[in-house]
Amino acid sequence: MKRNRKVKILATLGPASSDEQMIQKLHEAGADLFRINMSHASHEVMRTLVQRIRAVEARCGRPIGILGDLQGPKLRVGKFAEGKVDLKVGQTFTLDNKDEPGDSTRVFLPHPEILEAVKPGHRLLIDDGKLHLRAEKTDGKSIVTTVVAGTKISDRKGVSLPDTLLAVGVLTDKDRSDLDAVLATGEFDWVALSFVQRPEDLAEVRKIARGRVGLMSKIEKPQALERIDEIIELSDALMVARGDLGVEMPLESVPGLQKQLTRACRRAGKPVVVATQMLESMISAPVPTRAEVSDVATAVFEGADAIMLSAESASGEYPVEAVSTMASIASNVERDPHYSSIIYAQRTPPEATGADAISLAAHQIAETLRLSAIVCYTSSGTTGLRAARERPQVPIIALSPIVQTARRLSVVWGLHCVVTEDATDLDDMVNRACRIVAHEGFGKPGERVIISAGVPLGTPGATNMLRIAYIGSDGMSGI
Repeated sequence: MKRNRKVKILATLGPASSDEQMIQKLHEAGADLFRINMSHASHEVMRTLVQRIRAVEARCGRPIGILGDLQGPKLRVGKFAEGKVDLKVGQTFTLDNKDEPGDSTRVFLPHPEILEAVKPGHRLLIDDGKLHLRAEKTDGKSIVTTVVAGTKISDRKGVSLPDTLLAVGVLTDKDRSDLDAVLATGEFDWVALSFVQRPEDLAEVRKIARGRVGLMSKIEKPQALERIDEIIELSDALMVARGDLGVEMPLESVPGLQKQLTRACRRAGKPVVVATQMLESMISAPVPTRAEVSDVATAVFEGADAIMLSAESASGEYPVEAVSTMASIASNVERDPHYSSIIYAQRTPPEATGADAISLAAHQIAETLRLSAIVCYTSSGTTGLRAARERPQVPIIALSPIVQTARRLSVVWGLHCVVTEDATDLDDMVNRACRIVAHEGFGKPGERVIISAGVPLGTPGATNMLRIAYIGSDGMSGI
């Protein structure tokens, strides 16, 4: 299945898209990998979805990635005697450790870590920012606040703390149970970590995962931005989770942060996913708003590796239309006459390594000679990531003998992944590459490709060779 675009689409599965037929329709419409949200999926549902995705993969003959998104710590207030209360701007309102129904003066906060960490002057945002409180006095057992904006609060509403660094890890007991279940399937390629605040948050997950899945850090806390370079270094990928980020930071700052994070990941050679509310109106409408089209286009122009659908594909009325619309927007942007110059302007110098120099040379040769494709043999996926970091305009065909590597690379910009055996010698390497390029529809007899690989063949991390080859009339190498 040949895609006519470089950016990848990550679609969330849910009640509207959980049967096998619908998953196949989403894949055919343009979804390159699927997200299973563990906030809503039981372990049984998760395993069923995985089986259905892999059945679709087997029928379509293309590696499909699967992302398990862990819920993370959900901070919520307790309940009220009457379910909800009205407040007034300027009044005093207290959050405390008394496990009793709340009223218009106080409410139970079942999170001692918040009571201990919040300091006077810190902001507390309730219900996605609809209620804004400012801490005035704290003693470790209660937080006396002033109502700054908003007038309503009800049972179990979420609490956001943009000014407070919590001394709590990203994994809850539920997350540990979910992570064990995800790893036990042996079929997941990525795990997304919610509410990452610091690089140390990744340590426990890495220890448990032991390299069996890639770790994707969701950036949705202001505290994460203070140590973002360290977080990127320790992560395998990043997700710009604009929903919670937009609650805890001024909305007007989110577009700039999205650009900064996208470019920082490209410099580091790490995949980056832009997520949340990209085609929100398509939850209930068959077409998006013009502003949403521009939003998706902006992420594509910035060179994001993937763009994500959440409720649009999970619970919306038009999941297939949402995927096909996103694919259409991305394809049109990538054909825009300004696209290549914008992408080129964001390039960063290669690192002083042989593999980076090879990837840069492959890009330059392919575009100078107008070759049909860049073919890279990659076992661990590193060579594929380096090739994608260059953002060449010609297709990149990533050949791997390891199906897990091909699935994990399904999130990476521009990579068309094919699972194939390791080449036995140089002739086989060239012939196999030309045959696959022709078979997958990226080249015709008489056209040329450039191949990057490592000698000795089959040695991970040893990319050190480039070879230009013609596609022969039989799909093999001509000269």
